[in-house]
Amino acid sequence: MDLHKHAQPQDAAPRGADTRTSELRASDTDRDRVADMLREALAEGRLTADEHAERVEGVLAAKTVGELDVFVRDLPAAHGLRRDATAPAPRRPAAGAIPAEPDENVVAVFSSAVRKGRRRANRRIHAYAVFGSVEIDLSEAVFEYQQVVIKAFAVFGSVEVRVPENVSVRGAGGSVLGSFEVHTLDSAEAQAPVIYVDGWAVLGSVEARPRRGKVVADILDRVHRKVEKGLRKHL
Repeated sequence: MDLHKHAQPQDAAPRGADTRTSELRASDTDRDRVADMLREALAEGRLTADEHAERVEGVLAAKTVGELDVFVRDLPAAHGLRRDATAPAPRRPAAGAIPAEPDENVVAVFSSAVRKGRRRANRRIHAYAVFGSVEIDLSEAVFEYQQVVIKAFAVFGSVEVRVPENVSVRGAGGSVLGSFEVHTLDSAEAQAPVIYVDGWAVLGSVEARPRRGKVVADILDRVHRKVEKGLRKHL
């Protein structure tokens, strides 16, 4: 449904809102505020990618505050509600749940190695940086498995891991005259991938953090399809 076409002045303002406020001309700040709500709704799985794109297009074309309100009136953020509580903290994989042998080895010795782009995320990845650098970018990866383990070892080198914003991340490791830094994430989606970054850095660095603006669309689409399938069974 094209929400912008239905953004008529008489129904633009939410119930109980001040009609005079809804008729005010929208500013760039107002549009940014609504765009942030839509971005958060996409990350939480409340909107599909197509719905998000359609609404953002309408936000850019909206002329009044009331027209902007139409695109978020069915979202909790527009009513001052807090987002859903995050899913329980993920537990580490049980012994044998993930094969001990890596599906992929990424090695950089006096060189650099990069893994990025639209590719399948293996269940277990081992990364070795010896006087070199390794970059593993999963921000556009396709996650076929919910649990992914990355073992990172940096000796006079660096291993950088980048992940989408809407996954869970856990880390275990340490460093000797170096740094081991994993930015912990808790996804609000119970179906979201969980990435474990373990390892050691000796006179080097291991870092894992989210890449802003990147989300896992595949998992969200799967959740939507499951919900829609369940609804069809009850109709």
